[in-house]
Amino acid sequence: HDWAVAIDQVTDSPVLRGDRVTLRPLEVEDFADWQVVRRRNADWLTIWEPRRGFGQPDPTEDRQAFNMRCATRRRERQLGTGWGFGVFVGDDGSDGFAGELNLSNVVRGAFRSAHVGYWMDEDMAGNGYIPEALVVACRFAFEEIDLHRLQVSIVPRNVRSRRVVEKLDFRCEGLAERYLEIAGVWEDHLRFAITAEEWCLRRTALAATWLGSSVDCRRDPGWVRGTGSALVSPWWLSGPSAGSPSPRTPAASWTRPGVESPTGPTGPTRSRRRCRAASAS
Repeated sequence: HDWAVAIDQVTDSPVLRGDRVTLRPLEVEDFADWQVVRRRNADWLTIWEPRRGFGQPDPTEDRQAFNMRCATRRRERQLGTGWGFGVFVGDDGSDGFAGELNLSNVVRGAFRSAHVGYWMDEDMAGNGYIPEALVVACRFAFEEIDLHRLQVSIVPRNVRSRRVVEKLDFRCEGLAERYLEIAGVWEDHLRFAITAEEWCLRRTALAATWLGSSVDCRRDPGWVRGTGSALVSPWWLSGPSAGSPSPRTPAASWTRPGVESPTGPTGPTRSRRRCRAASAS
C-alpha cells in the first residue's frame, strides 16, 4: 500500500511544525518536564480522563511506567495504529512542553479513520495552541498518512475542549450516549469530525488562520521531518494512493451528492444547532 511507505518514512520520530507549536513524540528524556506539567494540572485534567486500571502504575509518579508509555507509543507508530505527540510551544519548541495531542485507534481498510485526543497546561490555555496543533495534526493525517476521517469526542460540559473544535468549525455529528467511561462514569459525548474532503476545501483558510508563516503547505514539503531530519514529502508530491483524491482536483468534484460544501445544508451550521440542542438537553 502507498500509505505503508509514508508511515515507514516517518515511523521513528516525526516532527510536525506549526507557526507557534512543534509536535513530536515524547521520549524518556521528557519525563521530568512532563511530570511537572502533569502534577501541576492534576485537578484540571483527571476529571476528564479514564481511571487507571486496578494496580496500574501512574506514569506521572513512576518513571518506568512513563518509559513503557513511550515504548507503547513507538510501537503504535511502527504498526500505524496510533500517533502520539507532545505539544511544545515557541520557536522549535524552545519554550517547552505544554500538552499532548494523540491520533489513536487508527483503522485502515475502508474506514481510514482515527480518534483525536488532546490536553493543554492550564497556565497556557486560551492562547490557541491546541487549535493550531490540531490543524497541524489534520495536515499530517490527511496529507501524509492518508487518513480519511478524524473524530473528536467531548463530554458536553467540557467547555474548553469544545471551544477547540468550535474555533476550527469541525462538524458536529450529534450526541453519543454513555459513550466512554470517564473518571468512573459512563459519560455522553458530542462527536465532532472532519473528513479529507472537508480538509481539502478548508485547509487553505485553516492554514492561513492558524499556521501563519509556516504555510503554504502545498508548496512547502518541509513541514514534517523524519528521523535524521530527512525531509519527508507530502503524499501528493509522489502521487496519491489508489482511490485518494488529489489536492489538485477541483473542489466541486470532492463533494458528495447533496452536499455543496462543509458549510452547506449538512455542514457545520446545521450540526452546530444539533449539538447545542444535545448539550442543552
